[in-house]
Amino acid sequence: MLVPLDATADTSNTPASKSVVVRLVGGVPTQVDADCARSDHNYPSLVAAARHVSAFKDVSCGGATTAEMWKAQGTNGPQLDAVRRDTDLVTVQIGGNDIGFSSIIGTCATLSATDLTGNPCQRYYNASGTDQLTLRIAQTAPKVDKVLRAVHARAPHARILVVGYPDLLPDDGSGCYPTVPFAAKDFPYLRDVGKRLNLMLRAVAAWNGARYADTYGPTVGHDMCKAPADRWIEPLQPTSPAAPAHPNAKGEAAMARAVLDRLERRYQPDTPARRHPWEGPGDGSR
Repeated sequence: MLVPLDATADTSNTPASKSVVVRLVGGVPTQVDADCARSDHNYPSLVAAARHVSAFKDVSCGGATTAEMWKAQGTNGPQLDAVRRDTDLVTVQIGGNDIGFSSIIGTCATLSATDLTGNPCQRYYNASGTDQLTLRIAQTAPKVDKVLRAVHARAPHARILVVGYPDLLPDDGSGCYPTVPFAAKDFPYLRDVGKRLNLMLRAVAAWNGARYADTYGPTVGHDMCKAPADRWIEPLQPTSPAAPAHPNAKGEAAMARAVLDRLERRYQPDTPARRHPWEGPGDGSR
């Protein structure tokens, strides 16, 4: 059984593979759940097809946070309900909405008009003397940890694959205003926010004995700033069917390849599991 958990989730069941996936997906045809903007060509669906699973249930939902693992989101039930004791593969992509993905984009786009050559967004999030986005990422780590622990509890024999986020902005720090309406020096700042989010996800995966699938590296050079023929992530005004600042069909296919590549390697967690930095001594309870 394969189950994806995040803004989208899926379950598949074959004699050799049972898994669950949850991830955020939006806009790529064909939409099979309008409430969640769930596509039948999102990366979990492509992974399930490539692995020839005999049963598949996708419960991912656009806009989901870690809280929606335990509670309903409109007509979409709690995503963890898809994970069963006989599940043997779970993919998890979560955390972007916890740090405020959409509101960050809106804030930075609005502030860009005040200083197009500067870094008004970075200054805004550092006004208190502490970078608020770095803080949000740190605050999201124990939430992702809780999700992975819940998956382990529900499916103790399952392999868990944490899926990172793709490259949204140019990796070299260059900008492309007005295609992506951020100020020039905010492009490298926001690029680094994405990298820090992925580093956190990789670390939490390792702390829980899970694997991490890097989708950032394979998508470098295909960000929102690239020409339509070369971009795998759509800008705020998409030119291909996809949600703004989300993967298009090529991007979903690239993410599926990254997941399949990670699954095809001999299974081992990225590093030996160790005590979480937010745990106290003893049994690991918080």
